[in-house]
Amino acid sequence: MKGYPELSDEELTGLIQSDELVAFKEIYNRYWYKLYVFTNKRLRCREASEEIVQNFFAKFWQNRSTIRINESLKAYLFSSISYLIINHLKKEAHKNQYLQLSYTAVAEQLDTSMEDMVHLNDLQGIINKELEKLPTRCRSVFELSRIGNKSNKEIARLLNISEKTVENHITNAIRCLRINLKSSLLLAILVLRNHI
Repeated sequence: MKGYPELSDEELTGLIQSDELVAFKEIYNRYWYKLYVFTNKRLRCREASEEIVQNFFAKFWQNRSTIRINESLKAYLFSSISYLIINHLKKEAHKNQYLQLSYTAVAEQLDTSMEDMVHLNDLQGIINKELEKLPTRCRSVFELSRIGNKSNKEIARLLNISEKTVENHITNAIRCLRINLKSSLLLAILVLRNHI
């Protein structure tokens, strides 16, 4: 019998569906790096790319008995990873858009009457208070990102932390602000509507 490295993708796929862990390891060794490079070219984030590929292979093994590969294994792997990349990019875009409705954005939309300026200053005060409640490092990262317009890479270098840690701090800050500013953002939207 041929050794696993000599087996074709189709033969390995058949063995995986029969619960052959060594066949799975062979597919993993054959394709992990290629899928990682493919993902990283699109995301340009090493940690996110590694996580996506690792999670994909974990699910691939878990769902081995129900997976149906109609085309080649290679085509199946790359199309699956493409969907995961698209989903990741959609989530990131949504996350980054959430707090774009900030003091400056609202100010551009509103009439600059005295009453509106009072509402606007109140809203900025509320945002500042919520930012002060964040842990110091988390707040610093968030302010460098959203107010200082620094990239995750620049922030990581400035604060001597990993880009993944920067991403985690930004995600946590957005989560806290989203929860605590719900009613204030609703107020800003209502004020906005009065001037459209």
